Amino acid sequence: MVQIERLADLNPVQQRQAAALALWRWRAPLLAFGMDADWGVDPKVLVSLFRLAAEPAGEQSNHAYSQAVAALSTAPLFESEVDPDTVRLVQLETIVGLLTFSEVLDTPALDAVERIVELSSGLASYLDSLVEGSFYAHPSEDAHSQYLANLADRTSGEGYFASRNFAVESACHGTLGSLPDSEGLLDSSTGRALLARCQDFGEELVATLRWLRTTGY
Repeated sequence: MVQIERLADLNPVQQRQAAALALWRWRAPLLAFGMDADWGVDPKVLVSLFRLAAEPAGEQSNHAYSQAVAALSTAPLFESEVDPDTVRLVQLETIVGLLTFSEVLDTPALDAVERIVELSSGLASYLDSLVEGSFYAHPSEDAHSQYLANLADRTSGEGYFASRNFAVESACHGTLGSLPDSEGLLDSSTGRALLARCQDFGEELVATLRWLRTTGY
């Protein structure tokens, strides 16, 4: 449930912003639980990558992003085998997305943008599968069911988080055309509102990840 066709209608700057917003939806889940000590990942580097992804495209921000990626890539995480639980898997996939974003910096790279947007959609569907397969009722099960019931264009079989991700994604992509290419997402009230909407969705994801960890899936 992803709008790949619509991405092709965006210009390269807007595609970059679409990728940054897709990553921002998983910012809270990545940062809320802390890093596994064995990974050796500095959370400050991750925070800077999200911020730099939201800044205006340009030589300075691109160079800073590349430097932060280089620093991240020296972590022991990338030299070890990892058998993650669900929270750690979400964190790892989001880190992969942050690394993939470096492919978007210098040249139009629709393929990399698509992979980042699809990553968000895939993780949302993954959480839906865990919630649906749980022996326990989700604390917000009734609200989620009502949300899905109210969707006029719901794709059959899609769960709550996939549908919410799609709704946030649609709102973001529909608004990007109104943002000046010279500005980053943090530079206007409209851009900040899109980031806030992604952050709100991320907080929902955090709550469900905590519930999944507590119930043992």
